[in-house]
Amino acid sequence: MTSTTLQLSEPFGTVAYREAGLSHVGKAAPVVLIHGVGMQSAAWGPQIEFLAQTHHVIALDMPGHGSSDQIPAGSELPVFLDWLLAVLDALKLQRINLAGHSMGALIAGGFAVRNPGRVERVALLNGVFCRDAASSKSVIERAKLIGTGSFDVETPLRRWFGDTPVEQAARDDVAEWLSAVNIEGYATAYNAFARGDALYADGFGTITCPLLALTGDGDPNSTPAMSHAMAEAAPNGTALVIENHRHMVNLTAPETVNAALDAWLQTPSEEVDPK
Repeated sequence: MTSTTLQLSEPFGTVAYREAGLSHVGKAAPVVLIHGVGMQSAAWGPQIEFLAQTHHVIALDMPGHGSSDQIPAGSELPVFLDWLLAVLDALKLQRINLAGHSMGALIAGGFAVRNPGRVERVALLNGVFCRDAASSKSVIERAKLIGTGSFDVETPLRRWFGDTPVEQAARDDVAEWLSAVNIEGYATAYNAFARGDALYADGFGTITCPLLALTGDGDPNSTPAMSHAMAEAAPNGTALVIENHRHMVNLTAPETVNAALDAWLQTPSEEVDPK
């Protein structure tokens, strides 16, 4: 696995990414991975190792996360989609398999709506979709608090992890990444996350490529109902709910998630008529 920094077009600065499976370049559409708020590309570790056996894999650091430059404060979800397009253009990637987790799933879903010709398949892990009014109010208030510079690492960790040894091991890694995040980059991404859950929802019916919506049954914010709704909205959608897991399911149930991603990548990518 290699770590690389690449200059993007204005105003996006540089993007950092991890790359593996270089022996598969040109053999199939590459897999591009986008993590969630407060994380970094290392959060895809189990998936990078597994998917690199069959595909060229590129795991991106989101703006203001890891070693990627920040984007302007207050940028909302469409700017993150513009950023992803700039990344793909800089990498000279015309068509990709795109997977995102949490905020990364919002970016991936919106990008598939806006740029269907660039996406061969899309996977949305622990994604949010059309929150109810109470949930929307709560997450927007949290975004405002983070915007003041107040950031409590323990609160999300309590939501995301249980007490099993596997969850606690993953919790330690996630705590390290959260503690290292740039607060300004975190605040910008969280604001977009809080306000972007319905922005491209009406366009899911135009996502004709294979769509996988996956979450854990214990995730109170990226709920099983949301995953089913995303899958039902897309003409070629599939939902998968993993029992006894929460928000960081790719780390706490890596074998199950990897198997689901492998099946997704083997799904024929021919387009079907929108509903």
